[in-house]
Amino acid sequence: MRGKTVSGKAILLLCLASFLAGSLFTSRQTWNHPSQTKQPQNIPIMPNHVNRLESVTRDCDHKRKLVEGTSGDIMGEVTKTHQAIQSLDKTISTLEMELAVARTRQSSSGVQLPLMERASNHTLQKAFIVIGINTAFSSRKRRDSVRETWMPRGAKLKTLEKEKGIVIRFVIGHSTTPGGALDRAIDAEEAEHKDFLRLKHVEGYHELSAKTRLYFSTAVSIWDADFYVKVDDDVHVNLGVMASTFARHRSKPRVYIGCMKSGPVLSQKGLKYHEPEYWKFGEEGNKYFRHATGQIYAISKDLAAYISTNLPILHRYANEDVSLGSWLIGLEVEHVDDRSMCCGTAPDCEWKAHAGNLCVASFDWSCSGICKSVERMKDVHKSCGEGDGAVWDVNL
Repeated sequence: MRGKTVSGKAILLLCLASFLAGSLFTSRQTWNHPSQTKQPQNIPIMPNHVNRLESVTRDCDHKRKLVEGTSGDIMGEVTKTHQAIQSLDKTISTLEMELAVARTRQSSSGVQLPLMERASNHTLQKAFIVIGINTAFSSRKRRDSVRETWMPRGAKLKTLEKEKGIVIRFVIGHSTTPGGALDRAIDAEEAEHKDFLRLKHVEGYHELSAKTRLYFSTAVSIWDADFYVKVDDDVHVNLGVMASTFARHRSKPRVYIGCMKSGPVLSQKGLKYHEPEYWKFGEEGNKYFRHATGQIYAISKDLAAYISTNLPILHRYANEDVSLGSWLIGLEVEHVDDRSMCCGTAPDCEWKAHAGNLCVASFDWSCSGICKSVERMKDVHKSCGEGDGAVWDVNL
């Protein structure tokens, strides 16, 4: 357009067109991007959220009512399930015990059985309680005092086994000179009374842990019993009370019964109960773990089978009751602290008897048994005993 003059009318029309175009553009921007206003703080809940919340609430309320309405049925099912588990646990434990016994019987049991028991060694003899009375070669008078009081003799001993399932034997090993005078004396006594269980074990005070270990292993290989008891030959026992007491624990698979204690670990040499391995129990002055006192205790069949199976690797401490406690401390075992198994002699046992609380066992703590038991056993039996016919009246 160089060199040409633009008229005023054209300029006026161009300006008007530009104004109209600008107005139109500005209006469209306003329509496409409306001014943003501040939103209110309370944003309303969307209807679908309300519906979902109400649905969840109704569902939870329905389930609550359902549980409340059937709580009795649920508890009943829980009880049945618990009983079934207990029954299954008992069955498994029994099978494990039988397997352990079978393994033990296949190997050398290290037992010299009395003649009457050798013939029936092919089949385990059923029993309720097997009582092993720990004795020594020098304890003939103690054994006689037991036979004359709480332990039946002769035909009555066999009848007790047959009718009540209570087996009683004096447990003893051999002397350091097999076949010597000490062994011949025991053989003669066995021929007279037929109430011994002989172990392939050399007798000695410091071998009590080994003897206890072998006793349980031997007993479980001969008798299929619910309980196996170890008792010293200077302790008085009420057989009827024992049977009634143990019957209450019969359904339990692994039970350890006795008067539980936790005595000091004696590190000083020369003391009667010195523990050479005292350092294993921590600092000097510590106490042992809880275990049954050694005068009398009982274990159930599964535990006796466990000892039998693991016989070679069960560690022996200086004291046999501590040794037994150590074998069981790491297992799923119920420790039953029964104070009727450690009553004192008269007047303690007399007071309890008059109150209707007869004791399972009585002895003097100061002597770790009945003091002067040979002379006093009859007196203790008279004052602490349940009566000679009590055991025959127990309903098992």
